[in-house]
Amino acid sequence: MAEILVNPRSAPLDAVLEVRVVDLPPDERVTVSASTGDWSASAVFLADERGVVDLTRHAPVEGDYSGVDPMGLFWSMTRTGESAGPVLVEVVGVGKVELERRTVPEGVRRTEVQENGLVGVLFEPEGGGVHPGVLVLGGSEGGLHELDAALLAGHGFAALALAYFGVPGVAEDLVEVPLEYVGTALEWLGARAGELGVVGGSRGGELALLVGATFPQVKAVVSVVGSGVVTQCIGPGQRLLQKLEHEAASWTWQGRPLPYLPYAIPAELRRAVVDDEPVSLRSAFDLTDGIPEDAEIPVERIEGGVLLLSSGQDESWPCAELSEVAWRRLTGHGHAFRHERVVYPEAGHLIAGPPHRPATDVVVPGPGVRFSMGGTPAATAAARADAWRRTVEFFSDQLGT
Repeated sequence: MAEILVNPRSAPLDAVLEVRVVDLPPDERVTVSASTGDWSASAVFLADERGVVDLTRHAPVEGDYSGVDPMGLFWSMTRTGESAGPVLVEVVGVGKVELERRTVPEGVRRTEVQENGLVGVLFEPEGGGVHPGVLVLGGSEGGLHELDAALLAGHGFAALALAYFGVPGVAEDLVEVPLEYVGTALEWLGARAGELGVVGGSRGGELALLVGATFPQVKAVVSVVGSGVVTQCIGPGQRLLQKLEHEAASWTWQGRPLPYLPYAIPAELRRAVVDDEPVSLRSAFDLTDGIPEDAEIPVERIEGGVLLLSSGQDESWPCAELSEVAWRRLTGHGHAFRHERVVYPEAGHLIAGPPHRPATDVVVPGPGVRFSMGGTPAATAAARADAWRRTVEFFSDQLGT
């Protein structure tokens, strides 16, 4: 009798699963699906001469993804319009298996942090010993990236997800956020952890480089679809143009706003907003006349390694070009620590954070608009998995685990 085998059935969200269907008739056409209730994907396979379908070795003949990809059924999921439910792998005519894809790995402790003016959540491995610390910074969406921090803790880090705007207790908008606030978080984490690193995605990737260049206790920085240039604030208001037209700095240091690259608001962006078309926010960053030198982040001051991860088809902002500025400064100054730059040519903006999550939303809601993220789902999913792997390896190498 045919059987579905999934190994492991319970694992952290970033783990790769082995899905096999055995004891099938050779050349049997089999539909394998994965579902979380609100998301689902399926693909059709042909059993091999041994009567096995193995998602780690076999490509589907048709379905929601192509090529050999053990986690293809998970990143290729699309919305069903139904309610969330258990995670299931199902084979038509064979049965179904329920999985546990944990957002907080076993052996990880969660602690809310609301002291010294900080708003954050610390995830750390249970038990004794000192673990290297990683500060986790979100992007223009604000709030806390708990998932990233929890899964990093599963790899042996004390990871602090820090909110710097967009939730109670911190600024409502990304306007003139003091770097000293992040410095306080580093001091707090440093009292509980070993060597310190910082990771951020998008505007958090900009902040991560800026923090690394400002605070010498930072020994490793990972900037994912980030920027080596300080950019304009994201102002208050409910509408996109209102937020972009607010002229102010994103960050301050010692009470002074930092110089920044201002937005340009071209006619095509305004037209897309008016016509309710997906907005490519990339067009608000005009680099044709060059970048003000005082807006460049002095990344050569970072007292540790730097990893720059960018997407070639990012429609949210020109992260590859903005990160190239950081790369130019690192190489030009002969940066004494490990420094690497990776560009994923076909990927879009959404490569930050843990892998194996749905990557099919290439248009996402914004303030009164819809944003185009760019890239193909397959390329973005592959880049996200590789970027996460590189991030964990880089911190392990630079900070020790």
